[in-house]
Amino acid sequence: QRQLLRDGDAADILATETLPGFDLLITCDATPNPGQRAALAAFAAAHNVARIGWQSTRSTPEPIVLLRPPGVRFGTVLVDLPMPSFLQPSAEGEATLKAAVLAMVGKAKRIAELYAGLGTFTFDLAKIGKVHAVEGSKPSLAALEQAARRAQVGHRITAEARDLERAPLTFQELKHFDAVVFDPPRAGAKAQSEMLAKARVKRIVAVSCNPATFARDARTLVDAGYGLAAVTLVDQFISSAHVELVAGLR
Repeated sequence: QRQLLRDGDAADILATETLPGFDLLITCDATPNPGQRAALAAFAAAHNVARIGWQSTRSTPEPIVLLRPPGVRFGTVLVDLPMPSFLQPSAEGEATLKAAVLAMVGKAKRIAELYAGLGTFTFDLAKIGKVHAVEGSKPSLAALEQAARRAQVGHRITAEARDLERAPLTFQELKHFDAVVFDPPRAGAKAQSEMLAKARVKRIVAVSCNPATFARDARTLVDAGYGLAAVTLVDQFISSAHVELVAGLR
């Protein structure tokens, strides 16, 4: 730390465990100087770090060190990680969520996956039916599409870049699906839930890291005639009061 930060500087570090080693993203107001870059390169070589990126608060991330391209597997599919990337906090929690999602989707053959991210659920859902993955982050969606092509499952997956807060899938679009899975950020999926309420899709599976916004969105769906069929709670946020949940509505 003494080598990287001046007195009074502060930085956030996002650490992700990937197959070839750790992926670190440093967010700091300052721009790294040559000495800091050299220190980071030495640190990566000594500590099994695959990549180190640096992001000033008003810039896109810059890869400072890239020893090995970082990637993760969802099922058998290898996905390259853009910077930054969102993953579940733990592999164990991810597996539990995935099992609950798949059980609640059942045998649906046409699945819309909203807020798909890098494909945490996408590739397993594609074993059940055809999946339309929608995600607002273009780098994440590009990584998902590339992984699908590499794994030769592109015929089972279509992808769409879309800001679901500003432009949720309409109820006319949603009527083409047997099931919808959505995994929004902590703010929830207010606009999308209102469209789902009008569409009356047979099965909805909601994944949420915020029970309060889930309750708001679920109320919208229940008021429209959906029944809450099942809820699974996952305590995967270690040393905190936060929980994740998966809920099935019909």
